[in-house]
Amino acid sequence: MTKDILNKTILLLFAVPMSAAAQNHQLPTLNYKYADLEPHIDAMTMEIHYTKHHQAYVTNLNKAIEGTDLVKLDIKELMLDISKYSPAVRNNGGGHFNHTLFWNILSPNAKKSPEGELLKKINETFGSLDELKKQLNQAGATRFGSGWAWLVLTKDGKLVVSSSPNQDNPLMDVADVRGFPILGIDVWEHAYYLKYQNKRPDYLEAIWNVLDWKKVEENYEKAKSCKLFEKM
Repeated sequence: MTKDILNKTILLLFAVPMSAAAQNHQLPTLNYKYADLEPHIDAMTMEIHYTKHHQAYVTNLNKAIEGTDLVKLDIKELMLDISKYSPAVRNNGGGHFNHTLFWNILSPNAKKSPEGELLKKINETFGSLDELKKQLNQAGATRFGSGWAWLVLTKDGKLVVSSSPNQDNPLMDVADVRGFPILGIDVWEHAYYLKYQNKRPDYLEAIWNVLDWKKVEENYEKAKSCKLFEKM
C-alpha cells in the first residue's frame, strides 16, 4: 500500500463517525409537494419553511449536541428535561420536533373530521369540533409574537388547548400545560406572512382545509400509550 493510499484510508476511517454524528437528527421527508397545499399554504412559503427554517433547526441542533450524551436521545426524550440544556438545544430541538409534527398532520387530501374515540372525547371536552377549532384559533391568534397553538393529551387523559412561545412545546418541562401534543399549528410569521401578511386569523381559518384528522387520530392513539408520561 502506497503512502498516498494509506493516508486516504485513514481519512475515510475518521470521516465516517464524524459524518454520522453530524446527522444524528435529520430533516423528515414530506409526504406531498410544496404546491400541494395550495391555495391554503402557498408553495413558496412551504419551500422556504421546510428547506430553510426547518433545515436550520436540524443543522443547529446537531451542532449543539455534538460530542455530548444528548446524541443518544431521540427528539421526544430530548424535550422532557429541556430546562437542563442550552438555549441552542431548546430552540433548535423544539423547532425540529414541532415542525416534524406539523408537516405530518398536513395533507392535500386531508380527512376533514375525526371520528370514533377521539371525536367522542372532543365532544365531551369542548362540546363540538367547531368549538375546539374556535379555541385553537383563539390560542393561535392571541399568542403574542411567535409560537404555537396545541391540542394536548395530558398525563391524566384530558384534552387541553394551549399555546407556547417560540419553539417551546408541551413535552418540555417548562410548559404551562404539559402532555403529549397531538396537533400543533405554527403561528410564527414565516409560516404564513408571504400569503396572509399580518392576517394571522385568516391563516388559522385556512389551515383546517389541509389539516388531516387521520394523522391527529394516529397521534392520539400513540399518545394514550406513550411511556414518556412516566417521566413527566
